Amino acid sequence: MSSAELAADEQAMRDALGEAKMAPAHGDVPVGAVVVHDGEIIASRHNEREKSGDPTAHAEVLALQDAAARLGRWRLDDCTQYVTREPCVMCAGALLNARIGRLVFGAADLKAGATSSLYNVCADPRLNHNPPFRHGVLAAECSALLSDFFAERR
Repeated sequence: MSSAELAADEQAMRDALGEAKMAPAHGDVPVGAVVVHDGEIIASRHNEREKSGDPTAHAEVLALQDAAARLGRWRLDDCTQYVTREPCVMCAGALLNARIGRLVFGAADLKAGATSSLYNVCADPRLNHNPPFRHGVLAAECSALLSDFFAERR
């Protein structure tokens, strides 16, 4: 990857971190996601399970829904999703179903991660779509946000 691409990944992850910081205001785990199309953020969401009472209201899914609505199509093969925490099985499945072009995430999720830590759904050769992904972008910042959130609740 070029230094410009690396810098773009870091900037988009900073945007996702900014989004994640809004989630604790309504009791949600601070995870944020943005979707980028042609270098522009077209969707930006954070977890809203507590706020909405919806178990599927993960940042990744909400951002995919907004991106699809904005583009007027469900196929997001020319988009990249940036998320502060490794997607779970549900979110990895949503990314595959959206045919996301690329995934970039920050913190690993050793308990429920489905793109490299516990499972590797996005690289399963039995599936018809395997988006490239990059992990560990601003991982320390993403992890600290989560650690601080859970430390306050103990």
